[in-house]
This record gives sequence, structure tokens and C-alpha cells, in this order.
Amino acid sequence: MKKPGLDATDIRILGAVQRHGQLSKTRLAELVNLSPTPCWARLDRLKAAGYIRGYRAELALERIVDFTQVVVTVSLGSHRKSDFDRFEDYIRNLDEVVDCIATGGGTDYVMRVITTSLAEFQMLMDTMRSSDLSIERYMTYIVTQQVKASQPNLAKLAATAPK
Repeated sequence: MKKPGLDATDIRILGAVQRHGQLSKTRLAELVNLSPTPCWARLDRLKAAGYIRGYRAELALERIVDFTQVVVTVSLGSHRKSDFDRFEDYIRNLDEVVDCIATGGGTDYVMRVITTSLAEFQMLMDTMRSSDLSIERYMTYIVTQQVKASQPNLAKLAATAPK
């Protein structure tokens, strides 16, 4: 659902920033079809309201270092809030876990893990299993090729959201 207070121009600005990162005032204004000063004022308002969390560069990691990427599903043995909190706090402190989502259904979490080797990944999982995290089972999926990595199409989501 589109959040109150965001109009079509705000959505265009957010979409441009999402696709291109930090832009000059002139270039952003061109992309969203607005004059530079009001465009920049809107961007400042969107930043102040917390709609933009930060800017990042998308790196070609495979050109920098050899790595192993693994998708891991995790099911906890106990479903008390304290168990979820303990697991999530632990995961937040692991550099190797680059994405982690909580899910409903048969699996509690899906993680994307990047390490320098499969052996390093296994050591990480052994450490996690020996910690007090209530891990009942986990399944691993070795990533062989990244087919797609992108952000959602903000304009499309906002246009099709129930009013």
C-alpha cells in the first residue's frame, strides 16, 4: 500500500534514487521531470522523513575475491519469542550473513551467506549449531550462478497498491 503523504512525484524521486544512487540536483530533476530546486527540497523532505536509509555501491564481488555463496534455510526447535530474539541478535553480528529474512510456514529463516570457501561456511554453521540458538535443522543450497539481483519496481508497486 502506498503510504500517506507520498505523491507520484515523490515516488518518481525515490525510484530514481533507488536505481541510480546519489545524483546531482540537475540530473535528478531531469529524471523526474521537475525543476531542480523543488526536486531537491522534496528529496530533503524524503530523507528527513526516513524514506531513504542510505546509498550503496553495487560491487562486482566476483572480480575482487573468490567466494562461496550459500542460501540456508533454518528451522528453530522452539518458537518462543526469546528464541527468535536470540537467533536474530546472533545473526545481526555475523558479517558472513548478508541477508536474513524471517518466514512463516515450515522454515523460520532464509539466509544468504558469503564466505571465502565451503570449508569456512561449514565452520560457521558448526559454530552456530554449537551456540545456544535452538537450531533444529538447516538446509543449504550452494549458489552456482546469480540470475537476477534487483530492487523492486517502486512505481509499479505504488501504482498497483490498494487505495
